[in-house]
Amino acid sequence: MKSIAIFNNKGGVGKTTLLANLASYLALEKERRVLIVDADPQCNATQLMFADSEVDKLYSDKETFTIDKIIHPLATGKGYAKTISPISRPEYGLEILIGDPQLSLREDLLARDWSQSIGGDTRGLRTSYVFAELLTRCADYDYVFFDVGPSLGAINRSVLLGCDFFVSPMSIDIFSLRAIENIRVSIEKWRKQLSTALAQLDDPESLPAEVDTALSIKFLGYVTQQYIAKTSGQGERQAVAAYERIMKKVWPTIRANFVRHLQPEQSDFDYFLGTIPNLYSLIPMSQFARRPIFALRAKDGVRGAHFNKVREAEELFRTIADRLEENLGQFGD
Repeated sequence: MKSIAIFNNKGGVGKTTLLANLASYLALEKERRVLIVDADPQCNATQLMFADSEVDKLYSDKETFTIDKIIHPLATGKGYAKTISPISRPEYGLEILIGDPQLSLREDLLARDWSQSIGGDTRGLRTSYVFAELLTRCADYDYVFFDVGPSLGAINRSVLLGCDFFVSPMSIDIFSLRAIENIRVSIEKWRKQLSTALAQLDDPESLPAEVDTALSIKFLGYVTQQYIAKTSGQGERQAVAAYERIMKKVWPTIRANFVRHLQPEQSDFDYFLGTIPNLYSLIPMSQFARRPIFALRAKDGVRGAHFNKVREAEELFRTIADRLEENLGQFGD
């Protein structure tokens, strides 16, 4: 099992769209066993995969197992949750541990316990490893994808502490470029703090079993999104000039921060997973149908030229899925 966070320290870059379609392609077309964990308090992945009536029903039932039920027992001093109960989404071919807006209320708990853990507090570290512990019970899956918000706060720190890899979707603007440095600086800072905490811990055996206590997350690749494309004289799709100038800065910025600083031993990899141009009406169509973009059909409103766009989308996500698995192989995983 490999765990992958779809993460960028900037909102509006298409994280959830990428996650849902990539995870679904791996599940439906490559027959991988996939779990999505919606760790974004905005619950975008959950809202994408469930009809509004289903969402209302889920959250009106106090017994529904949401992401908040992973953290609640720790908040009340009862330790880790004993079981997890994901929900199957046949249209996407996968299961999802649904999000919960109450997760945002746990930010203070995770932040406080992280601060205490730096002084060697066992309880603080156990809280910080909540998602790492969750992943020890996901061995039946090939992939566990985490949908997270754009912050560098305590929730996302705990997610990244547990994950093997992260993938960054990039919108073509200068703010995405600046976000890359923010992520690198934060990961370096967290690694130093964690090293201090572990060095002062009196009872290492008190940490959850089978958990890698290091913050060993690696950068797996990036996807550029949301650019305006035109067709060249050779029939190839190209970004318009204004976007092209920024696109040329993406890889050098990623290489300088994510590769050379975080994992220089893997500097020769091809981290570019693919490019997703503006898919226009296919995205709201997919959201309304609660179905992956590449699986949209006539009954979902696909008409005329839309069928070609759906086929193009299928090829896009096939390319991204193939390159992601190639990179996993490069890492020896």
